[in-house]
Amino acid sequence: MKIAYTRDGAGAPVLLIHGVGGNAGNWDPIATRLRTRFDVMAMDLRGHGGSDLIRGHVDVDDFARDAVQVLDDARVDRCGVAGFSLGGAVALALALNFPERVDKLALIGTVCGRSPQQQARALERVEYLRQHGTAALAEGNRDRWFSVAFRRANPDVVDRRVAEVSASDTESYLRAFTIFCTAEFAGRLHEIRAPTLVVTGEHDVAATPGMAHAMGERIAGAQVHVLAKLHHSVLIEAPAAVTALLE
Repeated sequence: MKIAYTRDGAGAPVLLIHGVGGNAGNWDPIATRLRTRFDVMAMDLRGHGGSDLIRGHVDVDDFARDAVQVLDDARVDRCGVAGFSLGGAVALALALNFPERVDKLALIGTVCGRSPQQQARALERVEYLRQHGTAALAEGNRDRWFSVAFRRANPDVVDRRVAEVSASDTESYLRAFTIFCTAEFAGRLHEIRAPTLVVTGEHDVAATPGMAHAMGERIAGAQVHVLAKLHHSVLIEAPAAVTALLE
C-alpha cells in the first residue's frame, strides 16, 4: 500500500493527519510555521492525495497501521501526533494500538463519545452520501464547516474546500466518511498516557465542545481548548490559533 507523505523541517518529529476529503496540504498554513521548530511529516490517508485509493473494506485501525508505515519509512521511532477530524480518530487509534510510537497527542475537531441520537444522525449522513453523492454532501456542509463571517469574507476559500471534497474518489470518500461516522474510542480513552491536547470549535456540530470536554475528563491530564465562534474547519479558519496551541 502506497501511503504518500511530505517531510520538512528540523527538530522533534511531528506527524500530521488530515480529515475526510483532504490531503497533507490542508496542514500547510500550520506546517509552515511548525517546520521552523519541528521535523514535520504530513501524510495522505489512503484514498486521498497521492496515496493509493481505497478498494474494499477498511477501518480506522488500517489507517493507524498506515501511519506506522509512514513512521517506519521515515525512520522515526516516536513522535508527536496531531489529527484533525477523521485524522483525530486515526491519531486515537495510533495512540491506543501503538502507544510506543506516540510521544504527544493533539486531537483537533475529533468526534468521540456520540450519543445514540448523534450516532443515528451520523449514519443518516452516510446514507445521504450513498444516495446523493460526494458533491451534494460537500455543498451542504458549508455552514457545518465555516462560520457565517468567514463564509462571507472568504467565499473563494470555501468554494475551494467544497470543490476539493467534491472531486474525491467516490468509493474512497464513502469508505473514509463511514469510518469518520462510526469509529468510537470513548471506552478506551483512559488507556491514553501521552500528554494530550483537545481542540474544537464552539459551534462544531460534529466534534462538539461537550465531546471535547468529555475527552478531557477521560484522558489523564488532557488540556481542552474550545475556539470561540468557530465551526469544524478550524485548520482553514484559524490556523494561527491552532498552530499556537500545537507549539
